[in-house]
Amino acid sequence: MGFYRRFKMNMRPQKIFFKKNFSLGSWITFTNVASAEIMAKSGFDWLAIDMEHSAITLYHTQRLIQVIDLAGCASFVRVGENNPNLIKRVMDAGTCGVIVPMVNSKDDAIKAVNAVKYPPLGTRGVGLARAQGYGLDFEKYKKWVNKNSIVIAQIEHIEAIDALPEILTVRGVDASMIGPYDLSASLGYPGDFKRKEFRSALRRYLEVCKEFNKPAGIHSVTPDCASLKGRIKEGFKFAAFSFDALFLGQKIKDELKKFRK
Repeated sequence: MGFYRRFKMNMRPQKIFFKKNFSLGSWITFTNVASAEIMAKSGFDWLAIDMEHSAITLYHTQRLIQVIDLAGCASFVRVGENNPNLIKRVMDAGTCGVIVPMVNSKDDAIKAVNAVKYPPLGTRGVGLARAQGYGLDFEKYKKWVNKNSIVIAQIEHIEAIDALPEILTVRGVDASMIGPYDLSASLGYPGDFKRKEFRSALRRYLEVCKEFNKPAGIHSVTPDCASLKGRIKEGFKFAAFSFDALFLGQKIKDELKKFRK
């Protein structure tokens, strides 16, 4: 059995993703496999490949998943939309699970779970691609995916905050995650995270997640350790810490500023 099949079939993303009091990942927006490999070997618990706000295609996604797998890190894909065909294809590429944007209702959550899981838990069609060992490991994958794959509902609209109790009760939704920019935009103040309306929505989100015993997550966008630690104090259980482009850009900017002084 090859490395991929040994690694993937033995992987328990629930344990990897929620193995600590706080689970730390990051966001991949570059198509370059070398940068993904660097990120995967840096010590993150997981990495999320962003197909929504980047130039990453399905072709790039499978290559990035392969590199992340080989580095021994867990991969997730933030799909561009709650589209059953797209979700099925990234799952067939071998990712551990999906982060689904703009889940605003119970029906949205059910749709996402159905696209990830095989019957009887879902309605996903069966193919024999990388995830299934190119046809050699279908039986093992069939058992693995319904038990171990991860579905994260991204909460990005005030409507989703209102519907959160119904979203979190959907069988197969493992966790949820705040998209801070879109949530603030839905309130009419894009990027203004100090507004009382945004802070109130965030508090409500954390309260409901705690009530339903579901891990609360957020994209902590700035590459700043103090900000990340603040999220832990607020009660978040996992975070995507910044993203590849901002880590690179901020480091360059900071070091050049020091040099020119």
